[in-house]
Amino acid sequence: MAPRKGGASERVLNKGAWTVEEDAKLAECIGIHGLNRCAKSCRMRWLNYLRPNIKRGNISDEEDALFLRLHKLLGNMNFT
Repeated sequence: MAPRKGGASERVLNKGAWTVEEDAKLAECIGIHGLNRCAKSCRMRWLNYLRPNIKRGNISDEEDALFLRLHKLLGNMNFT
């Protein structure tokens, strides 16, 4: 799959299957730094806390109203 641009920094992100080189880089990083966490825990940490494009704090009134409207429409949704 071809890389595509994404995020505010316009970095090129690869989507789809991982290459052998990417697997090797990831394995090397884990080997050097160690990480005694399961894959799901790592994925959730990235998605919920570490991604550079996550907006934190100072939610506008419009965003707050949108959250409430969507919750009223969709309720609590479980995506796991």
